[in-house]
Amino acid sequence: MPLPPSPTPPDSRRPPLRGDSLDPPLRGDFRGPPLRGGGCLIAVGLIVGPVIGLFFGETSMGLAIGLGIGIVAAIIVAVADRRR
Repeated sequence: MPLPPSPTPPDSRRPPLRGDSLDPPLRGDFRGPPLRGGGCLIAVGLIVGPVIGLFFGETSMGLAIGLGIGIVAAIIVAVADRRR
């Protein structure tokens, strides 16, 4: 049994719909440059902080300081990214 004709021909120039497989991933404003993420800076702080803390005999303090520095760096990246 043949399929009924579609309401719009397949070669029509319709605007892309959300969820189409050919659309770019949805993320904020399409016209601006891509956003940078600062989560890697938090991860680096959590890894490097305790390693440096080992040299001073304070791994827990190194973890806390590394986390704090990573969060501050991520906030700086987010603020700078909003200004672009």
